[in-house]
Amino acid sequence: MKIATTQLWVHDQEEALKFWTEKVGFEVRTDVTMPELGDFRWLTVSPPGQEDVAIVLMAIPGEPMIDPATQQQIRDLAAKGFAGTVFLATDDCRADYERLVANGVEFSEAPEERPYGIDAGFRDPSGNAIRLTQVSLTFAS
Repeated sequence: MKIATTQLWVHDQEEALKFWTEKVGFEVRTDVTMPELGDFRWLTVSPPGQEDVAIVLMAIPGEPMIDPATQQQIRDLAAKGFAGTVFLATDDCRADYERLVANGVEFSEAPEERPYGIDAGFRDPSGNAIRLTQVSLTFAS
């Protein structure tokens, strides 16, 4: 077994797509709309050169799949950064931080030395927590 996809709940797939491709620099892996499923859109992105794993930018579905109260709970959790977290590994956290800031990504935490390496945090437009981490060799072994 291996991980193929992971999912983030997003409020607006177009806004999420622009964020992940234009600001973070990811590529679209799949963008398929299925009319037979009420125009359900399967939208995935991943880093350039890493085609075997993708993030699904999942619109919060409506009824009959999810009732309005549950939809709001998901929106609230995502906005607080508690509906999911993506951990991005990098060889140079500070350089990627500078590149992402230049692209318009707003960080909640600048790169900081931690026991496991250098770590920074930002959120996507829906509020999902994203960690950018340069793991130290001593921690990784």
